[in-house]
Amino acid sequence: MLSFDGVTKRHGPRTVLTDVTFRALPGRVTAFLGPNGAGKSSALRILLGLDRASSGAALVNGLRYRDLRTPLRTVGALLDGSGAHGSRTARAHLAWVARSNGIPGRRVAEVLERVGLAAAGRTRVRRFSLGMGQRLGLAAALLGEPEVLVLDEPANGLDPAGVRWLRELLRGHADGGGTVLLSSHQIGEVAEVADDLAVIAGGRVVAHGPLGRLTAGHGSLEGAYFAWTGAADRGGAADLGGAQRPGGTGPLGGAGRSGSAR
Repeated sequence: MLSFDGVTKRHGPRTVLTDVTFRALPGRVTAFLGPNGAGKSSALRILLGLDRASSGAALVNGLRYRDLRTPLRTVGALLDGSGAHGSRTARAHLAWVARSNGIPGRRVAEVLERVGLAAAGRTRVRRFSLGMGQRLGLAAALLGEPEVLVLDEPANGLDPAGVRWLRELLRGHADGGGTVLLSSHQIGEVAEVADDLAVIAGGRVVAHGPLGRLTAGHGSLEGAYFAWTGAADRGGAADLGGAQRPGGTGPLGGAGRSGSAR
């Protein structure tokens, strides 16, 4: 399980995140949805130990990321593209990541095949398209066969076939008992794959819970999204569609898929 408990982040006088609280549970795809600049990437960086919260905690199975014994075997992450140096081949990049984390070298060929880059394994990364770079980043995230996937805008640069492939990958990971936290601002894609939502606007979580429950009464996820984020922009309270407010014992504290919609 991934948990954000009262995460607040300040940069000098500016507050980026305020009391961010929600859960991402095993067996479910949790979409972290919000407009650009809402604080999604900042929250994920804190979860992955790349930044520190001013207060609160973001935990993986009750532990801070830095305290995980084998991080890449527990959490596979995609932030800011592939992270590979342009002069390296895809295969060399993944081999380096594998060696640095004690992951068997055989996994390199396996993940290249899985993400559709088997034929491009010896191609230098600087020749990759944006979509190929995203696939390489996903390959690195999958190397350690992690139980948790944390992905920031993974569909960027993917063509329609790639988006469909990604959707099937995420759904399969969750259906196999894994945890998926997917950050996105693409409402249509979120509606296709998510079981649960955590919606952030202005650095605050304005709604969270099962997708079906949250969108009830709104007609669509798009309608609900603009109601939540519009209320946040006006400084008012969002219509949570029957979900518990952050910090409570609401729907994300339970198991099962009741109330979800895909």
